[in-house]
Amino acid sequence: MMEYKGYIGTVTYDSDAKIFHGDVINTKDVITFQGTSVKEIEKAFEDSIDDYLKWCKEDGVNPEKPYSGKFNLRISPELHKAIAIASIKKKVSLNKFVEKAIIDELAHVE
Repeated sequence: MMEYKGYIGTVTYDSDAKIFHGDVINTKDVITFQGTSVKEIEKAFEDSIDDYLKWCKEDGVNPEKPYSGKFNLRISPELHKAIAIASIKKKVSLNKFVEKAIIDELAHVE
């Protein structure tokens, strides 16, 4: 994976066409890039992001942020209740409780 200005790109190699093809994976907008060498694909990735941001500015469109900090989570009503009660007992918001649980879990991921 590659990262530039918060956008993440993945690259695959097409052995028939002898070309690297990349996609930005953390936006709903379609941003692609390609190249025939590592140096070329890295430059194409950055150029594609810069072109996307320039296009958005010229068209008066807000570029999609790679991560907004918000996501929907669907859980059972029973788990929702348990988390809500636990967060009240700990005197933290439901959001802070869940955020800490995720951070704690991420500490165990390699």
